[in-house]
Amino acid sequence: MPPKRLSAAEYTAGLLAGNRTVLGRAITLVESTLPADQALAQGVLQAALPHTGRSLRVGITGVPGVGKSTFIEALGRYLVETLGKKLAVLAVDPSSQRGGGSILGDKTRMPWLSAHPAAFIRPSPAGGSLGGVARATREALLLCEAAGHDVIFVETVGVGQSETTVHGMVDFFLLLLLAGAGDELQGLKRGIMEMADALCITKADHGNEQAARRARVDYQSALHLFPPSPSGQVQPVLLTSAVSGTGLTEVWEVIEHYAAATQASGYFQQRRQQQQLQWLHQSIVQELETRFYADAAVRLRLPAVQQAVAAGRLTPFAAATELLGLPAGATRPQ
Repeated sequence: MPPKRLSAAEYTAGLLAGNRTVLGRAITLVESTLPADQALAQGVLQAALPHTGRSLRVGITGVPGVGKSTFIEALGRYLVETLGKKLAVLAVDPSSQRGGGSILGDKTRMPWLSAHPAAFIRPSPAGGSLGGVARATREALLLCEAAGHDVIFVETVGVGQSETTVHGMVDFFLLLLLAGAGDELQGLKRGIMEMADALCITKADHGNEQAARRARVDYQSALHLFPPSPSGQVQPVLLTSAVSGTGLTEVWEVIEHYAAATQASGYFQQRRQQQQLQWLHQSIVQELETRFYADAAVRLRLPAVQQAVAAGRLTPFAAATELLGLPAGATRPQ
């Protein structure tokens, strides 16, 4: 028997009480594409909004094999066990639409956090686009804040555009790197390095310490070639070992110092306002796209226009102009 459908007031009360079951159901609700669910979800989010914005949002990214899940498990355990924080971990994976991606394995790779009542781990939904995943993650982030999580990690599992997306929803962006990964990754790293607020070389243990220290010097030299960060803060390069716990305290101290310094300068608040406006503009584009493809006239005319474009008889721009010019709900002869 399915669970009883909750009202917006029941969702809100459960969230503010820190009820993990209600939080999970609320995130499932905002992930749903059903119109009735979306209407209810927006009501829940609006009610929760006054209770959001008090957490520290940290984005964590890195190339496959860098040990993101192990790092998050180790740093998360330090925050929960030593500092008494309440932690939420959200994952953004645009590849999840293809057979579930890899994010569902995160909970098995974070066994301690998965079992701890002060931690909450949630993978992103399998969406048709990165934009859909990003919207659901942003809304899940707000719900986690309303439920009392004072630190939220947003992990990127895929590489590429997902880094830019996560960068646009967090206060601090941490890039995890491997020592001696080879020059073949440098092209990928440069764009991400410019976005990062700190670089962290992982697995600096088991005989890899010397290579990690050399890599640290190399990355510090490379950062001097980049333009100054808009935050006004220097991008440190840190060494860590999730296995031994070395460097985890320093990582968190860097994050807390950054948050305090940018709050004092006003950059922290300014960045959050810019992110909210960016979210607004992205939501407008997504809603316009949804309404466009749902229009009866567009659905009727689209196959013929696509065939004309594929055959080279019509330019994509002319095709788009024609489709956008169709009267809403109208029909046009083939």
